[in-house]
Amino acid sequence: MLVALAANPRIRRLVRETVGGLPRQFWWLWVSTLVNRLGAFVVTFLALYLTVERGYSASYAGLVASLFGAGSAISAIGAGVLTDRIGRRPTLVAAQLGTAASTAVLGFMDGQVAIAVVAFVVGLCNNATRPPTSAIIADLVPAEDRVRAYSLNYWAINIGFGLSSAAAGLIATHGYLTLFLLDALTTLVCAVVIFIRIPETRPQAVPGKAGDPAEPGVSLLTVLRDAPFMALVGLTLLVALVFQQGSTTLAVDMGASGISSTQYGLVVGLNGLLIVVLQIPLTRWMEGRSRTGMLIASCLLTGWGFGLAALAGSSAWLFALSVVVWTVGEILHTPVMMGLVAELAPTHGRGRYQGVYGLSWSFASLLGPAGGGLLLQYAGPAVLWTVCGAIGTVAALGYVALARRTGAAGRRRTEAAIEEVAAPAAEPAKAPADA
Repeated sequence: MLVALAANPRIRRLVRETVGGLPRQFWWLWVSTLVNRLGAFVVTFLALYLTVERGYSASYAGLVASLFGAGSAISAIGAGVLTDRIGRRPTLVAAQLGTAASTAVLGFMDGQVAIAVVAFVVGLCNNATRPPTSAIIADLVPAEDRVRAYSLNYWAINIGFGLSSAAAGLIATHGYLTLFLLDALTTLVCAVVIFIRIPETRPQAVPGKAGDPAEPGVSLLTVLRDAPFMALVGLTLLVALVFQQGSTTLAVDMGASGISSTQYGLVVGLNGLLIVVLQIPLTRWMEGRSRTGMLIASCLLTGWGFGLAALAGSSAWLFALSVVVWTVGEILHTPVMMGLVAELAPTHGRGRYQGVYGLSWSFASLLGPAGGGLLLQYAGPAVLWTVCGAIGTVAALGYVALARRTGAAGRRRTEAAIEEVAAPAAEPAKAPADA
């Protein structure tokens, strides 16, 4: 059957259009990302580990996750600046080595203070990989292929996530220390692959060259003054606050409802599996459709997908249905947002733009688990999941307002970028209106 599918001309054409024409170095980065995510057990299972294995409270698990997010927030800016100043490869390799070492140490920690401190360090190192990785893809891949490249990289992340989540649930029954050590090992392998196979990709400015946009002068203040970009960062923060519940309070609620670690791993792994199966087809389906409409739909599906967990009770099947709904929201949101920052960022400011954009997720990692943990502990799951639905609705309304504002102006580059970044890969991306 597989041979027959491979011989089908339509299947071959779809494969060529999906994976063809990308640089070899991109595929080495793709492989390293896949290897790393195949062993990414700790973040997914940290809340369950702290509450079920160690017996700590939901609020403490939320505090630890928030410290992880605090480290992520600090590293988002720092790694973004280093990515532009010292280069993509050294920043990425150093971050991965630090992540491997701190993750292994976390597995041996005992005591609330020690665990919290090391979790902060893990967050600091782990999130520092994002700005250089995104910048490398933007450097290597032509503008017309970037959405496809970011989608494929995200695809690798979720192949690894889906498989690792399902496997980790089984491994955890024999001891959580194994999860920490395997996570550290795969991160170390990823660092070695990057060091050996990925060259430095940071563009070098040519002083005095005609048409040189003088981009080396890009600073953090430049990014913060980019109002349309910062509006998108704020809306991403709202959506990210909801997504954070998937790896924190969702685990605690399922554990308190009698769902086993194996069932939790399978349910959460469904998120990665659906993205693997649906990401590319849905990305192609979105071509030519309203980008603002897709973003609005994604916010509503995400918020109220989590909201369905309020009805789950002790049913793993209903929790799984909730995951299916918010995963569709994630798939609709991702193709637009993954390439959007690369479209808006000047060449020599890609690290800083990626870092500031990463702050939305870092602040969500800081605020989401703590807020969700407190709501779960003191207000109950029904209130928590209803609030998630409300946040998704607010984010959707925010995109409506932003679309009206940019539409009225007609020349603002954000709306242009939103429309271009999800355009068919075969069509060259247009330059932003005020670039």
